[in-house]
Amino acid sequence: MLKNRLQEDLKEAMKARDEVRLRTIRSLRAAVMAREIELRTGGVGDIPEEEAFAVLQKQAKQRRDSIEQFEAAGREDLKAVEVAELEIIGQYLPEQLSEAAVRTVIEQIVKETGVTSMQEMGKVMGPAMAKLKGLADGKLVQQVVKAVLSGS
Repeated sequence: MLKNRLQEDLKEAMKARDEVRLRTIRSLRAAVMAREIELRTGGVGDIPEEEAFAVLQKQAKQRRDSIEQFEAAGREDLKAVEVAELEIIGQYLPEQLSEAAVRTVIEQIVKETGVTSMQEMGKVMGPAMAKLKGLADGKLVQQVVKAVLSGS
């Protein structure tokens, strides 16, 4: 289970005195625990594995957004910290699909729904995000949907 793996890796990072890994794992554990508390009913409950992965996806997205902002601001020092943390988070996430694999899935959804124009993009995005949840970044999915619908 993801929570157990994070706990074990936290111990290893402490022993190795790996400050970046330690800080990142602590923040991941805190985010997972916060979500677990949100989902509790009657004071009891455990977070489902897919929900824990969703929390990690959100943490990865936050790091990617921060990297973009630090890059735009010319803050290479802060960008380097976020890149290192994103790399560590990536070790816990499922393997991400390539753009070609995402394109194949999108083309299949377009074929099934019969969508032909950009105005109907929402009819493709809903099923695409449901099918690709956790397997591809939302920005990539959106870019591929736009490309497929525009005929590129």
